[in-house]
Amino acid sequence: MPAGREDHLEKFKKRYPEKFVPEKDLFGRIRRGNSIFIGTACGEPQSLLNSLIRYVENTPHTIYGTQIIHIWTLGVAPYANKKFKINFRHNSFFISDSSRQMVNEGLADYTPTFLSEIPSLFRRGIITIDVALVQLSPPDEEGLMSLGVSVDIVKSAVEQARLVIAQVNRHMPRVRGDAMVDIRDVDFILPHDEPILEYTTDPPGEVTEKIGTYVSRIVQDGDTIQVGYGTMPNAILAHLSGKRDLGVHTELLTDGIIDLMKKGVVTNAKKSLDRKKTVASFCMGSRDTYKFLNDNPAFEFRPIDYTNSLFVIGRQTNMTAINSALEIDLTGQATAESIGGVFYSGVGGQADFMRGSALAPGGKSILAMRSTSIDMAHSRIVPCLSAGASATLTRGDIHYVVTEYGTAYLHGKNIRERAMALISIAHPRFRPWLVEQARERGLIYRDQAFIPGTTGVYPEHLETYRSTRTGLPLFLRPVKISDEGIIKAFLYSLSDKSIYTRFFTNMVHMPHNILQKYVIIDYSKEMLMLAIQERQGMEEIVGMGQYIIDTDTHTAAASFLVGDAWQNRGIGIVLLDYLTEIAKRDGLLGFSATVLAENKAMLRLFERMNFQMEKRLSSGVYELTMGFYPREP
Repeated sequence: MPAGREDHLEKFKKRYPEKFVPEKDLFGRIRRGNSIFIGTACGEPQSLLNSLIRYVENTPHTIYGTQIIHIWTLGVAPYANKKFKINFRHNSFFISDSSRQMVNEGLADYTPTFLSEIPSLFRRGIITIDVALVQLSPPDEEGLMSLGVSVDIVKSAVEQARLVIAQVNRHMPRVRGDAMVDIRDVDFILPHDEPILEYTTDPPGEVTEKIGTYVSRIVQDGDTIQVGYGTMPNAILAHLSGKRDLGVHTELLTDGIIDLMKKGVVTNAKKSLDRKKTVASFCMGSRDTYKFLNDNPAFEFRPIDYTNSLFVIGRQTNMTAINSALEIDLTGQATAESIGGVFYSGVGGQADFMRGSALAPGGKSILAMRSTSIDMAHSRIVPCLSAGASATLTRGDIHYVVTEYGTAYLHGKNIRERAMALISIAHPRFRPWLVEQARERGLIYRDQAFIPGTTGVYPEHLETYRSTRTGLPLFLRPVKISDEGIIKAFLYSLSDKSIYTRFFTNMVHMPHNILQKYVIIDYSKEMLMLAIQERQGMEEIVGMGQYIIDTDTHTAAASFLVGDAWQNRGIGIVLLDYLTEIAKRDGLLGFSATVLAENKAMLRLFERMNFQMEKRLSSGVYELTMGFYPREP
């Protein structure tokens, strides 16, 4: 805190002595049945709350029947104790650990609403605020005090409250933006210095690290991001350290975002709104983060009805919202606020950001979640949401779903495609159950094949990026059970000549029963590798290579196919080279292939690999035997 600000407080104490009164006089203005608002999360005025509780304990019949209104209780929450039930009734917009049991026992209330709408509810008197208990930085020479780490709905509560009581704390950072409160608008002041509440998360584990890796592939240089709270978001942010010129427009500011700013990853240079500024509404972080915030012109803290406004978010080009959920069903609707009928958290701001990002030019909404509960007893991908669960996010809100098993793209997909995509990123132990349930519900084909066990588990470790001799970048990955749609599109795009040279027949129809043989494979017996071009989150197959193992000879029959528009660009050799690498790694001795004599391009492809090759020509068809290693003499 800049030097001299304590002196300003002393100056205003002399000018407004009526604002600095003993505790008993401080709370004596609170009436029975009042609604009392408390500052949010890390901005919670701890000393002020403890003083209120002492006052109630000493004079128990002066304050009772009051409603405590809060977004989220992070620190002390004595008003949620059963012994104060005649004095306080807690009403939260977001359920925390300290209030969850009380809410589910019916001893406290939960008000589900979009955070962006709460200031309007205050202004319109739908939710009344009689008293606001908040925490502020010391005043400057003009008497302006900052709400610091908690602007969100606190600014609106202060403006609407009949009585404003503030704890002035020199540890509260003075943040820029729409965060100032004039000392003349505060009725009583309790000066008390104490550390601001800090929010810490557990170190990321293997699951969250994998999820962070997948999300980092979706986020592009120049995107403007919003990220929720918890261990997973921090792990995701850590994986964005290789990006350039990211922007931040978020409700919640965390240590992870500050780290990216310090590394120069977040510059806000590409934002279409509030360029060069990190915009947030409240902060939950460490003491170092609070120091970094203090008087830092790189930040603007704004009320929640600005940061979370659909109209604001939707105007931010390349806006990317990254949030989490407790459960998602196979049709793509998710709950983030309840586990069945048990209230767990709240609507919060993720619905605002997921919808707003979906509306933004180039926007993306990403739902990142573990595939199972922490104890791995329950799948978080389910046939339908559990009874009593609320649909926090609708089927139209989510573009990407990411688990530790990969990424499912849902935007614009039909129910069958969504179900298969989500099954492909579920925990392998639950995939057979999900397939069975999806069949019974008619979400997927009734004859949808599936290979249970480890041999049917997608081999993520084989994903790789390669370039052709012409410099064309390719994403090479094994086929997934959700790829039937893009395989179909690829095969139907081929010319009659390409189809004939690959399949030796004129195939005009490729129904589901044929197509699923390409995507439902036992990876221990065969491999089908796709060469992918990625554009704006979409995948297009430009080539595919396949081999099927002959266990008697310990070799594999290989075949390749490149899209007509992509031929003669080196895609085939990249596929063959990588499949050869995989086959050798698995101990195979060589490939065999059947090639039309007129298919000179495929013959040249195999010849370029310097295999130990034998050719046999019969009826216009070459039978090729290709050994990886020199034969014994």
